[in-house]
Amino acid sequence: MTSTSAELTTPRGDLARQITVAVSAALAVIGAFIGSGAAGGTPVQDASGGALAADATLLAPGGGAFSIWSVIYVGLVAYAVWQFLPAQRAAERQRRLGYLVAASLVLNAAWILSIQFDQLALSVPVIVALLVVLVLAFRICRATRPAGPVDAVLTDGTIGLYLGWVSVATAANITAVLVAAGFDGLGLAPEAWAIGVLAVVGVIGVWLAVWDRGRIAPTLSLAWGLSWIAVARLTDAPPSTPTAVAAIAAAAAIVIATIWSRLATMRARSTSA
Repeated sequence: MTSTSAELTTPRGDLARQITVAVSAALAVIGAFIGSGAAGGTPVQDASGGALAADATLLAPGGGAFSIWSVIYVGLVAYAVWQFLPAQRAAERQRRLGYLVAASLVLNAAWILSIQFDQLALSVPVIVALLVVLVLAFRICRATRPAGPVDAVLTDGTIGLYLGWVSVATAANITAVLVAAGFDGLGLAPEAWAIGVLAVVGVIGVWLAVWDRGRIAPTLSLAWGLSWIAVARLTDAPPSTPTAVAAIAAAAAIVIATIWSRLATMRARSTSA
């Protein structure tokens, strides 16, 4: 073990990790208030010239989709408090996850600030970095067993919801930047691009469902985001029934893959028992 890793696994290093997560959660909540417009900032959907508004692109979800952030933030704050308890200080699972969760919270706040300051292009590398961090964190969740029901809900559930939503948000964010930059589709119709991107999101969601053995949380937020894209295309501008159908099909494929994977996992466990 190197001196650096040894320092991180001492009681002092564990306390530093817990404090880092708690402070990062506070920063993320402050960023959320700014991003909602409650603290004097411009609501995210109205910032950057409305590039992320529900009617800005074919892949923009309806406004109601963003209510999932309330659930995610409640989970993140609850996780930050729970992981701060003395019983979690030396937990190996939390040692592996803590700084990744903290990084995701800081990146989340950075993404909101990039939108608030009209740095739309900067928001893309930030949200991609956030997605990578969440994949790494979820990988640890998948590889380690939760200590109990509270750990399963606060850690696995929150990170899973976070990952699923950011997956959809990344696709919407990149599309918004391209449209704002005047991307002409290289000769392809906007609907063709939208359907293609939704197909990719669907494939990623199906792969995730199989890889994580049918965990429910990522599927819930993925299906939620995709469903709100469908709602927006059926009820808001720009209207697009083909895009809505593609979004619904992607959500359905992910749900079916999750059910199949979970049943297969349960059968495997019962056979080996």
